[in-house]
Amino acid sequence: MSLQISDTPLPLIQLFNPETLYNPQQNGYSHVAVVQNCHKIVHISGQGGENPQGELSERFEQQLQQAFLNLSSALYAVNAQLSDIAMLRVLITHYDAGKHQHLIQTMNQYWPNQGFPACTLIPVPCLALAGMQIEIEATAYCQASISKD
Repeated sequence: MSLQISDTPLPLIQLFNPETLYNPQQNGYSHVAVVQNCHKIVHISGQGGENPQGELSERFEQQLQQAFLNLSSALYAVNAQLSDIAMLRVLITHYDAGKHQHLIQTMNQYWPNQGFPACTLIPVPCLALAGMQIEIEATAYCQASISKD
């Protein structure tokens, strides 16, 4: 038996859903994220829906969009992007089916090919700031250097 070594690198993050589990694509996440050959691990602390001036909208949908913009900005600052995320943790206050649907729609917006990261949704009674309705934490894995030229 000989070992075949390919010159083509494997994808850094492989996302999949075992056939023995239900298909979570309609809910905007993958069951499993496998990370290989990683040079950099990026932990992004919980990003809320506050704008650059620290203001929070009263609307969940606006906080949700802003939280993803904040997450994208944090990733960009270290030469990473949303596709480098293997795991999300989403905390939502006053959780209901409507908020879940907005989250799913937003996940489809940012991952249009449904290559969703693994994700845990956690309903919580409150978050750090008054009026804060969502917080998103992420772990990303990438090859890029940290310096921004």
